[in-house]
Amino acid sequence: MTAGGVAGLVDWVRQRLPRLIDDICAVACERIGLYRDETIVPRTDLQRSIAVNVRFLVDALSGVEDPDQGAPQETGSRRAHQGAPLPEVLQVYRIACAMLWDLLAARARATGGTGELIDAASLLWQVTDEHAIRVTEAYRTASAEILVAQQQRRSALAEALLTGQRISEAGPWEAGRLLGLPPDGKLAVVAAETRGLAEESLVGIEGRLGQLGLVSAWQLTPALQAGVVSLRDEQYSAVLTALDEAASTRTGVSPTYTLLADTPRALHLARTAMASAPPERAGVRAFDPSPLAALVADDPDEGRRLGDQVFGPVLDLPADERDVLLETLEAYLSGGGSSERAGQTLHCHSNTVRYRLRRIRELTNRSLTDPRDLAELVTAMQALRIGPPETRPVLSHSQRDRP
Repeated sequence: MTAGGVAGLVDWVRQRLPRLIDDICAVACERIGLYRDETIVPRTDLQRSIAVNVRFLVDALSGVEDPDQGAPQETGSRRAHQGAPLPEVLQVYRIACAMLWDLLAARARATGGTGELIDAASLLWQVTDEHAIRVTEAYRTASAEILVAQQQRRSALAEALLTGQRISEAGPWEAGRLLGLPPDGKLAVVAAETRGLAEESLVGIEGRLGQLGLVSAWQLTPALQAGVVSLRDEQYSAVLTALDEAASTRTGVSPTYTLLADTPRALHLARTAMASAPPERAGVRAFDPSPLAALVADDPDEGRRLGDQVFGPVLDLPADERDVLLETLEAYLSGGGSSERAGQTLHCHSNTVRYRLRRIRELTNRSLTDPRDLAELVTAMQALRIGPPETRPVLSHSQRDRP
């Protein structure tokens, strides 16, 4: 390489850098809409960045052993923080390199310096490749840092909603707004056990729900992965399906609600639904939307006392007999008080259902025709549904997926 010849060629280019920088900026704005409207990157910022990076390239071509290594890193990081897409960032860089090469080539043709141009080309492609790599790496590093910061902020805002904690003077509405939760939509809370210490059990669930057009925000603690999901009533079943496909541990879902201030209570209901499932069984359990179920869940100890008081003689029976009687009552209540429908659910004759119901009446001293007795039986059944699995009798018909 004839270093002096290349140096002379580069010195000639250096004298024309102000005009070259202006031309590169004009072409970039003409070809790339992102830079044309200046919403993300102002024109002065683009001009300054082009000037720094073109001088970086020229310094490297002129034989400067240690040109400013911070130019590409600063450009990549700055554009990531501005939100400029990486392809557009690199496109400006390619435009600058191409126009620098055109200027070198034009000078070499005019002076007959073909040898110097060949020497300059080899160095230029090496420098531009290294430069592009540094820009890309800096952009991706900054993007990763931004993403982590955003996730940490979303997690903190989700925690504020789930716990009812106020953030400075802001209430739950402000936290919901910052999370992107629509102010006029329905909400549901999801609670899932972690697979290990602070290990997600609903991996990728925010993206999965996002594909359904649903906004959600999540928080991970050592023992629980919890989230708030914005949805419409008709999307509730789709949410359950997505959760069921992702769940690797017990997962509970609250009924839908409308006020962000009710999120801590919805979390309690979701956790109650989660705890009502067998510990070894992964899957999703939706909390019964009945207000009565929520009322019982608000005071689990009182609910257990009520269940014992109403069904004490039934619960004292051998497990098989106990479960058959309670399962029959559950089917009868779920079937609107019809022995025929209960029989169809349980695959037995309606007379068998009536016999079992009489047995329950004898043991509990409560009639299914007396409104007060019926209210106590229904409430006690709700208490049994939401009790912990080890104390709850087996209810095997179609209502088992709801506590």
